[in-house]
Amino acid sequence: MNTELKKMAAFGVAGNFTGHLEQAGEAADFVNVKVAEESAPKAVFPTYIPSRTEGIPEFLTVFPFDAHRILYPVDQNRLQIEPECAVVFDVLWNGDRVEKLIPVEFGASNDCSIRREGAKKISIKKNWGAGSKGFSEHTIKLDSFDSDGIINDYRIASFLVRDSKTYPYGEDSAIKDYSYIYSRLSDWITDRLNNQLDEGPAEQIGRYLVLAGRPERILVSIGATRYTEFGEKNFLTYGDRSVVVLYPGSVYSSEDIIKMTEAGDLERDDISFLDQIVEKL
Repeated sequence: MNTELKKMAAFGVAGNFTGHLEQAGEAADFVNVKVAEESAPKAVFPTYIPSRTEGIPEFLTVFPFDAHRILYPVDQNRLQIEPECAVVFDVLWNGDRVEKLIPVEFGASNDCSIRREGAKKISIKKNWGAGSKGFSEHTIKLDSFDSDGIINDYRIASFLVRDSKTYPYGEDSAIKDYSYIYSRLSDWITDRLNNQLDEGPAEQIGRYLVLAGRPERILVSIGATRYTEFGEKNFLTYGDRSVVVLYPGSVYSSEDIIKMTEAGDLERDDISFLDQIVEKL
């Protein structure tokens, strides 16, 4: 997966779970961003573009994914887990425009973020180099990307393990409860790739993709869940473990997942998870 992932452009979706931006202190960044409706996500932001081409910010060309570690910048102290479902899409191009996104598989994602005061673009908070993000090495193949597919049964849980104690970090949430999901989401992402402008905290991401040679696959982390009270108030520090779990709710209870996390026993064919240790960059 690591070799394949290096060839994909990677993005995140801002504001796809009601309340997350407010908890993260980022809602004010989007006051002037126009959206189709109040519940709509706010923007698609880049986290990695696989090309060192003029016109693409250099920091975005550094591969940020590590399935086992988060490398903590020594000059920062406000780093949070962003527990998400990420979807791999095949991209169909028509000239310089994206014609269609075809969902292929999904997996656990940590779109880890630095709460940088005054950052002009979302991406500046997202890619600070190697070990900035995480995507599970075990993905789940999609049978369909709709309410009839297996993904509709999946939930997102996340934990911070500190001093051998496991704390729920994000609210245990159903993937089907994203504000935009399935065809509505993929259509919206397609529109943003083609039409999003460089304004406010957003960037002209379609231009990056064209400059990168029109990648045939992209990875999109489709939005972070709301934090628990603990997750909202506690930032990561050295030695912490960040755990994000995607699991079928009809098979496992939230209590099952907590116990399996505590036991370090999450390896199942129907579970996609990340377990990252926080280390000094």
